[in-house]
Amino acid sequence: MEEQIAEEIQESMRVKERVLRGLVPQIKELAQALIQAYRGKGKVVLFGNGGSAADAQHIACELVGRFEKGRRALPAIALSTNTSTLTAIGNDYGYEASFARQVEAFVGEGDIAIGISTSGNAANVLQGLRVAKEKGAKTVGLSGKSGGKLKSLVDLCLVVPSDSTPRIQEAHITIGHIICGIVERELFGPIS
Repeated sequence: MEEQIAEEIQESMRVKERVLRGLVPQIKELAQALIQAYRGKGKVVLFGNGGSAADAQHIACELVGRFEKGRRALPAIALSTNTSTLTAIGNDYGYEASFARQVEAFVGEGDIAIGISTSGNAANVLQGLRVAKEKGAKTVGLSGKSGGKLKSLVDLCLVVPSDSTPRIQEAHITIGHIICGIVERELFGPIS
């Protein structure tokens, strides 16, 4: 069992090393986009399914609450948190519209829509991003594997170089933490 634990940790580190070698420019671009959106009074809207929904909520909470320092709240929302809305849209329009309908209501020009899908092929995430693009928002994908359909749909796609869903999700939250830290420092100064 200890060997298996060690191998899982080592694989997680190997994936993060590949992120370090290949995604630093995209992470910087995403951080700069959030900073620009917040300086322009925009907001960040995040969405995904399952573990990716949890990652969307986690990143949104770091932006609204605090990451490493006390400061004013930044507008960010995860679209998977309102079960009444999700189930009503799923019932009335189909599950594939679960994010698109909310994006239609909440996203506009100057905002950033971040869709999270480890495969890059979640139909409801893709539909949500299409609507965000139509509404003039900057669209971002966090994906893995080959990037799927998400890769060619969005303005910026960060594809974690792994085929393992758990390792991709670990890298997504690492990227989210890095972004939150950069945004916080740029907008509110260094941690004191």
